[in-house]
Amino acid sequence: MTYTSVIKQSGSIPSTDQLPIFYDLYFPSVSVQETFPILLFLHGLKGFKEWGPFPDACEDLSRAGFAVLAFNASHSGVSESSDEIDREDLFRAMTISQDISDVGCVIKALKEGEISTSRVILDAEKIGIIGHSRGGHHAIVASAEFPEIQALVSWAAVADFAELWTDEMKATWEKGQDVFIENARTGKKLSISPVGYQELMEKSKRLTALNRVKELHIPSLFITGKQDESVPISHTERLFRACPSDQKELRLIPDTGHTFGASHPFTESDYPPPFSELVEYTESWFLEHLS
Repeated sequence: MTYTSVIKQSGSIPSTDQLPIFYDLYFPSVSVQETFPILLFLHGLKGFKEWGPFPDACEDLSRAGFAVLAFNASHSGVSESSDEIDREDLFRAMTISQDISDVGCVIKALKEGEISTSRVILDAEKIGIIGHSRGGHHAIVASAEFPEIQALVSWAAVADFAELWTDEMKATWEKGQDVFIENARTGKKLSISPVGYQELMEKSKRLTALNRVKELHIPSLFITGKQDESVPISHTERLFRACPSDQKELRLIPDTGHTFGASHPFTESDYPPPFSELVEYTESWFLEHLS
């Protein structure tokens, strides 16, 4: 069943270190209360819940019969209703373990009713997860970490961050110094402390998607663009091969890159064709495996 209109409800919950996790909850507008499965949406590095066509994708998935919860990681560096990294101190201190902990906080808040609405019933027994890039990596790790997650779709996921970091970046972190990266959209230089690197080196078995995907027996769909300029296509291919699930698929979308033709801000009336294909694959997967 397709729903004609969607309601968006925003709020925040505290992370384990009492920082706000800002969220947008999308759900179908209904006259009689209904129950809907939940999809969690995880953004990537330098991303946020309102990047580009992400809100439109959340609305479309909600029209298909899901409650979609998109949220900013507590260390994303993006404040409430902002569309850029304005808390560089938080961004600098981000770690994979904290990002995964944020997912756990969201699941707990859903189960305990801290995130809720009087208009529909959120089925916390049926949770799927979507993640793009760094968020795709985290969606895989979270799926292994939290048994509540029953279906997965990754978009251009990182398999192992250690493979993307250059020798120069690693050497800088080994010296205890910050690495600086550029936000291509804003031109701003952003620092990343050595803490996240040190954590991953010490706990790579738990915090690396390529390791944790070997634990997944849930329906898992891996999607990437064939011309991904940021995360090599081999990352998605290896994640797919390593996943032991009997219900898994690999989708390679031709003639598109890391963001599937999308950019921020997104002002078009229609998705770029690759992004439209991405959303269609995602919707079909959850309709088949979570509804």
